Amino acid sequence: MKALFDLHTHTLASGHAFSTLKENLEEAKQKGLWGIGTSDHAEKMPGTNASLFINYKVVRNSCMGLRVFCGVETNICDFHGTIDMEEPLLQKMDYVIASLHSPCIQSGTAEQNTAALLGVMKNPYVKIIAHPDDSRYPLDYDVLVSAAKKHRVALELNNSSLVPGSTRVNGKENAKKLLQTCKKFQAPIILGSDAHIWYDVGRFDEAYDLIKEVSFPEELILNLHEDGIHAVLNHRKK
Repeated sequence: MKALFDLHTHTLASGHAFSTLKENLEEAKQKGLWGIGTSDHAEKMPGTNASLFINYKVVRNSCMGLRVFCGVETNICDFHGTIDMEEPLLQKMDYVIASLHSPCIQSGTAEQNTAALLGVMKNPYVKIIAHPDDSRYPLDYDVLVSAAKKHRVALELNNSSLVPGSTRVNGKENAKKLLQTCKKFQAPIILGSDAHIWYDVGRFDEAYDLIKEVSFPEELILNLHEDGIHAVLNHRKK
């Protein structure tokens, strides 16, 4: 099993990450990836340098032998699924991730948290839901996965949720439930390192172990095929 791309990575521009885009590209090259995406946090995350998104035009589509994709990890701000980036800027992103983050929204009931994710799936630019695996934000996985398949949104198996010391609660147990439910509904997933430092770019060791543990079908893992990236790219981009 070998992931070809990693779209969930952060740079210094996120305010709480430790590496440059160049350092992340170098690590992606070292790990033999085909492509890498850079996806710093949108403006509601404290410390974010949101002005970088308007200057993505300077980033080449290919560099160091890698395909390079410029995206964003938006923050869900309410239980309707509102995110903190407006459509004119969303149009310019190669891809858009949406996430629940404690600095941006307080957790509600499982029904409310699930409604927030269902709401954001209706946004035509959002094609990835990141780390739906945190007990601080309980979810109804049957409802979530069924809706993700309907709206053709990829649910993320987030490697950083599985490592020791993760701030997310019960990450492995919830990720296992997520995989089992995606397997039941035959819904695709996407692997994301959620790297906040260069050496975690393309790190999926813990995710691979969990995939093997639950016998998750490889054909449902988007990162294992170059064509898998087209499921999450912004085809509305001008």
